[in-house]
Amino acid sequence: MARAYQLSEPGAVEQRPLRAVDRLDFDPAAGEIAIDVSACAICRTDLQIIEGDLEPRQLPIVPGHQVVGRVRAAGPGVTRWQPGSRVGVAWLAGACGVCDLCRAGHENLCADAEFTGWDRDGGFAETITARADFVFSIPAAFTDAEAAPLLCGGIIGYRALKVAGIAPGNRIGLYGFGASALLAFQVAQHWGCDVYVATRSRPEQQRAIEMGAAWAGSYNEQPPAPLDAAVTFAPAGYVVVEALKAIKPGGTVAINAIHLDSVPEFPYELLWMERGVRSVANFTRQDAEEFLTLAAEIPIETMIDTYPLRDVNIALGRVKSGDVAGAAVLQV
Repeated sequence: MARAYQLSEPGAVEQRPLRAVDRLDFDPAAGEIAIDVSACAICRTDLQIIEGDLEPRQLPIVPGHQVVGRVRAAGPGVTRWQPGSRVGVAWLAGACGVCDLCRAGHENLCADAEFTGWDRDGGFAETITARADFVFSIPAAFTDAEAAPLLCGGIIGYRALKVAGIAPGNRIGLYGFGASALLAFQVAQHWGCDVYVATRSRPEQQRAIEMGAAWAGSYNEQPPAPLDAAVTFAPAGYVVVEALKAIKPGGTVAINAIHLDSVPEFPYELLWMERGVRSVANFTRQDAEEFLTLAAEIPIETMIDTYPLRDVNIALGRVKSGDVAGAAVLQV
């Protein structure tokens, strides 16, 4: 038997909507592996699925898509992974591989893509299964708990920096300074960028300065110099407008969010002069491989608060309230 925490109906995390269930262990299907979970980080997307901000695609569902564990068994046709291999499971759980988008290298946009903890059971559990061709090797530089937050916030933050088009020496704005932004900050610094941080939180502003930010202020404060590009992490549309006010002509604002409330009306002059706004949708396996290699080279430091699996509802509540210093990680 394997314990899992399952969502049957979306609800406020204060009502503890995840319930413990015991599931029979099952053999992986062809092309899949079974994984004994050791750590799973919590993402705001998990919170949005649980509370219904993102419409559920399958119920009941076990959330969680930043999973580190060890292969228990490999299904027919799997040769890359052996029992005992340490692997990571991330948000992108599968894609068709044959559509125009997949063949063009945009599997993140595939209409038939599946996602961990949304389309198939995720890592708030003792054991999961995953497609063998959509899991990743975890660099030895990280413990299981340290590696877990890299598998969503890290990878997608890295893609957001690429979508924003930053180059070494650029001035880059990060709007929001939670778990994903903390990782993107370290990548941008490694690339030689001056990083400007906007966040409502005074402690987060202070943390950004201590980490070497060129400036830190609130969302409605203008940075002291025009930005080459910006990434917004806060799931609030008005923050996108504030970022647009701060970038120079030709700059891009990349929105790192799967769910965003409505963007308020703003004057066209903010978009004029070939400024751009782009969404960041998921990631590709190439993004994941590139980022995990880079994370080990830097090496990136992850800030984590750990919880036992049984306290998943408590941990979700603290993520919602912002009472987490870095990333909340469930240890199994």
